[in-house]
Amino acid sequence: MIRSRINHGIHLLLVLQCLVGCSGLLPKEKTITVGAWNTFEEAQHTFDKIIPYQTSLDELKELNINPETNANISILNYSDVTGRFIAGLSIDGYVLDSGVRECILAKTNCKGYEINERVIRRKRYGSFWADFLNFKRKTDTVGWRFNGIVLINEGLVIYKLSSGQPAIHEKTEKKNPLGPLQGGGIATDKLRNEL
Repeated sequence: MIRSRINHGIHLLLVLQCLVGCSGLLPKEKTITVGAWNTFEEAQHTFDKIIPYQTSLDELKELNINPETNANISILNYSDVTGRFIAGLSIDGYVLDSGVRECILAKTNCKGYEINERVIRRKRYGSFWADFLNFKRKTDTVGWRFNGIVLINEGLVIYKLSSGQPAIHEKTEKKNPLGPLQGGGIATDKLRNEL
């Protein structure tokens, strides 16, 4: 008897939750590449401190631009650097920045760091039941992305380049007229083709 009332109470709470705040039950997603900066501006400010032909490898480490401690930094070898800056044999080496040209000529003595930092948050909103039953899904995406390349020859930065998106804000809406039947595999595809 007591167990039945407890189960009834739990069911009642679940129904009330659905009626009152169904949108709170929608999924949320957060993608963060854990790094040294919390905002695009922080990343750009740090990158602005790098001065080609003046900033040393030790100074880069002080700025937390170090692939050994920052998981968002990749090491580029000679082949990677060449592939990034020479799109084909038709490009004249003299149109390249002098630091890039110097790195390519230094071959294996030169290395690069590629920084890829991003924070993306996705939140679904709208009707819980339309989302749950796959009729309509609305997603709000916000965040930022920072990319940078630093070329280092003989312990000295000889080139830097940064790019990215300081503000990402996208709204997507996906409608499925067949609701839960849409995208459900071979049987659903066959049904859709018959309609």
